[in-house]
Amino acid sequence: MPDVQDLTHVIAALNGASVVCLGVGYRFIRMGDRRRHRWAMISALVISALFLVVYVIYKANSGFARFGGEGLIRPVYFTLLGAHILGAISIVPLVPATLYRALKGRFAEHRRLARWTWPLWMYVGVSGVVVYVMAVHLYPHVPV
Repeated sequence: MPDVQDLTHVIAALNGASVVCLGVGYRFIRMGDRRRHRWAMISALVISALFLVVYVIYKANSGFARFGGEGLIRPVYFTLLGAHILGAISIVPLVPATLYRALKGRFAEHRRLARWTWPLWMYVGVSGVVVYVMAVHLYPHVPV
């Protein structure tokens, strides 16, 4: 049976996959391909929802991870983590609001809101992967 700590890898993979979908969706809309843009963005939403479920399961069973880095990297990591958390909280209402406007065909409103939602969602996804790499691979906590 997999260990709950293995979920960190699943969480990072889902974050990375959502970033790819967001990037592809952006490219499609810049090309004027609304159908494939919609498919990519809904994929990003589904992957992000799955991420949230796995993340909650992980947190409920493991608590908060410890960061093992020392020295100057600590404030760098915690600043990045803090901005990531604030961004993640911010996109919770923005993503559904942006999606709602698109599904209702209110594309001018959708576009105005997406100009804020998309870069913030991308930042949260990318910074989530960076936080994972830093905390799990580069500077893991080693109990003494």
